[in-house]
Amino acid sequence: MATTYHTLRDIFGTVFISSGEVGADADDGIVLERIVIPMIQRDYAQGRESAEVKRVRERFLEALVQAITDTPITLDLIYGDIDKKGVLTPLDGQQRLTTLFLLHWYAAKKEGIEPDEYDFLNRFSYATRYSARDFCKKLIEFEPGDYYKLSEEIIDQDWFPLDWLHDPTIHSMIVMLDAIDEKFKDVDNIWDSLADGAITFYFLPIEDMGLTDEIYIKMNSRGKPLTVFENFKADFENELRMYDEELASSIIEKIDREWTDMLWEYRGDNNIIDDEFLRYFRFICDIICYKEGDTPQGKSSDVFDLLSKYFAHDNDSLEAHIEILSQYFDCWCEIDDFDSPYDFFVSFLSEKHEEGKVRWDDKLDVFEECLCYYGKVAGNGNRAFPLGNVVMLYAVITYLLNKGKIKRDDFIRRIRVVKNLVENSEFEMSDSTNRTGGNRMPMILEQVDNIILYGKVDTKIDRSFNLIQLKEEADKLVWTKNNPERSEALYALEDHDLLYGRIGVIGIENDDCFDRFISLFDCDYDAIDCALLVTGDYMQRDNDWRYQIGSSMLRGMAWRNLFHQSRTVEGFDKTKDVIVRLLKKHKSFTDDILRGIADEYILECEKNSLFDWRYYYVKYKDSFRPGRYGRYCWVDYENKPYEFAAMWSERYPSTKTYQPFLKEVDRYDNINTEDWGMNLYWEDDTYTVCENDAFVTYRYDEKSNTEEELVDERIDIAQNEDGIDTENRIEKYKKLCWD
Repeated sequence: MATTYHTLRDIFGTVFISSGEVGADADDGIVLERIVIPMIQRDYAQGRESAEVKRVRERFLEALVQAITDTPITLDLIYGDIDKKGVLTPLDGQQRLTTLFLLHWYAAKKEGIEPDEYDFLNRFSYATRYSARDFCKKLIEFEPGDYYKLSEEIIDQDWFPLDWLHDPTIHSMIVMLDAIDEKFKDVDNIWDSLADGAITFYFLPIEDMGLTDEIYIKMNSRGKPLTVFENFKADFENELRMYDEELASSIIEKIDREWTDMLWEYRGDNNIIDDEFLRYFRFICDIICYKEGDTPQGKSSDVFDLLSKYFAHDNDSLEAHIEILSQYFDCWCEIDDFDSPYDFFVSFLSEKHEEGKVRWDDKLDVFEECLCYYGKVAGNGNRAFPLGNVVMLYAVITYLLNKGKIKRDDFIRRIRVVKNLVENSEFEMSDSTNRTGGNRMPMILEQVDNIILYGKVDTKIDRSFNLIQLKEEADKLVWTKNNPERSEALYALEDHDLLYGRIGVIGIENDDCFDRFISLFDCDYDAIDCALLVTGDYMQRDNDWRYQIGSSMLRGMAWRNLFHQSRTVEGFDKTKDVIVRLLKKHKSFTDDILRGIADEYILECEKNSLFDWRYYYVKYKDSFRPGRYGRYCWVDYENKPYEFAAMWSERYPSTKTYQPFLKEVDRYDNINTEDWGMNLYWEDDTYTVCENDAFVTYRYDEKSNTEEELVDERIDIAQNEDGIDTENRIEKYKKLCWD
């Protein structure tokens, strides 16, 4: 059958013969007299107010404005049955025809067109409900005045029963009229442009007259509007066909066949892959954005906007973008020796350390995570598919696109490097221009290319991953090449719960300590903390006054803070030195060995009557080692080591902060939580503090607004010339004040 194109105006009166061709005169066929939307057809939907329909409506009207003001448009194929009376029953095209009806009405009323000019609008009607039919008739007769909002004026007419608002077709028409008014209120010569063919459509009559309801139901899927994906695919195809018909056919065929087949196992509960496809499409567009040196932050993530930005027919980079799109889908369809992407991922990733694999604590099938969560926001306000996962997925895809050039063992070694960098670059992983360092993703992806393709870390690439980790990974690549027999021991160390790929606290040069570290941290964390502290002062200082020590609680967070070097924290080398010294003492560790080290230290201190702050820390667990984040604050650690407080939170003192010496000697819960627990308050308005060399009781003098020391309440602590207690201050206080 041949098709011809028409305007809404000229299709009335056109003659059609059974072959579908336009006849020479009325005797050759049937004259199209009327268009009637049949009762079995679904309601007019383009005026619905859901988010998806609003988006489609907005884009459709923008295209119509462009057609009126600049470039004419053809609204694809409309087809249906013309009966012997010349009544067209559209099978496909009801939505477009109704919108054209409303646009012609709007143009006629806005521009004061004579009624005989737009009389053909009376030939368009609805048979779905009598109310929709009557509304169309009344609307044509209606003359709008000076209105604030078109819909409000229509509803206010005496011919408009309020129950018409419950008719979904009428409601949608009214919504669409407001939308048309918003788009076209400043557009001139709408009527003349429509008459000149600014908006046309192809029409194909169906050969066998008398279309049955059964065929209608099968072909029209009554009541089911086009999905976002269906609209997206139609727009995508249209853009591609305007560029290259053959290319368009190839891509659409892949979407319908190979890519859908590949995505099918990831389909949602609705048994379709629409959402999964579109999320991966967004991921690909963002990768294109990063690779072109830009960021998607602050820009629209709407798939139609992305389509216009990267895949418009007049985009100079369209072919390059299509190539990336095709490769990023095709690579998952062509994974040799694996039945699915999942099987591929579990072949080199594991949830725990496993020889020949890389530990990855997130879901192993990173591709599936992308399909499910890309573009979503998690409950904590962060991205459900974070930038680290973006980088990992990009690295895997880079391998798949080049797997003929990269040995599998080399890939596993290299993806381990990427994983280590991702897990230790939390603050560097950014695509925001507002953060310090700005958008790092273009350079991060360049670094990933370097690692996956060539097995090299380029520390000269500016503003990519964490610099400390980049240097460590470069050193480890050289080391594993020179020490292949010890590589697995290194990988086991990297996969440890507390290290996550960063081994600087042991050092690549101390490879004899790799296994020992794992043995050490299989022990009780509190016992480790004490054994380390008596081996040496391994604390790190953060922000001048906040100090980090190990802890027995919160899943090792304190230890991770200690083991992950930061440029803003002092003492990492000291921590490393103490840990290595302890590791060198034993080939393996148990709780008994560690407690023995601590007990020996306590006995030695008591034997020599030398009690530095570490003695008290190890001796009095409940008061000095509350667990939590392992945070302590010292105002002047070097000169006043006994004046410190144990923190309950990670960053700032709180009402649960307290002075450990006071807590240990406090029999009556007199510590005041309002002043970081630094004072013991008594009933006679006095209070006791622990100073570096004494327990001192003060009284507040309200008259002079000064603190007066009560000498008779001072308990001095004997110290040697180095400022170390030579008597146990806690036991002395208890003896003097408790007994």
